Amino acid sequence: MNQAFPFNTIIAAPFGAIGVRADSDHLKELVYLPPGTTPVDPATPLTKEIAHQLQCYFASPGYQFDLPLLTQGTDYQHRVWNAIGQIPSGQVVTYGQLARQIGSAPRAVGQACGANFYPLIIPCHRVTAAHGVGGFGNQDDAGSYHVRIKRWLLTHEGVHGY
Repeated sequence: MNQAFPFNTIIAAPFGAIGVRADSDHLKELVYLPPGTTPVDPATPLTKEIAHQLQCYFASPGYQFDLPLLTQGTDYQHRVWNAIGQIPSGQVVTYGQLARQIGSAPRAVGQACGANFYPLIIPCHRVTAAHGVGGFGNQDDAGSYHVRIKRWLLTHEGVHGY
């Protein structure tokens, strides 16, 4: 990967684009990018597979990802991310519900969501505030680009009212 160009590939998405960082063996990070971002074709077998699986999710929101993820994050973040991974497509839980489930605090759950390297694969968009959509990607302004993506993802999975 060229240091001047931070992504190995950029995949077009219905809400903009997704930047992919990967090495030859692992997905390292997915990053939501705004509309108008120019796609970059995948060039390696792994980035082609990542692109394929992302497109499968966009075609079918119940798609189950199976990608080699680079192990990153703290033990606590892994507890949160593992619990999030159990939330089925089309369902949501609140930060408070998830916190009670793992014996934590809602704000700490929200911080772990914001630190997620693998959005969509670890579906933090399925975690909402008690009264509203909540934040997303460390953004909590209701009109922010990231919160608009969260709303799109929830609607794509059949969750309405956010």
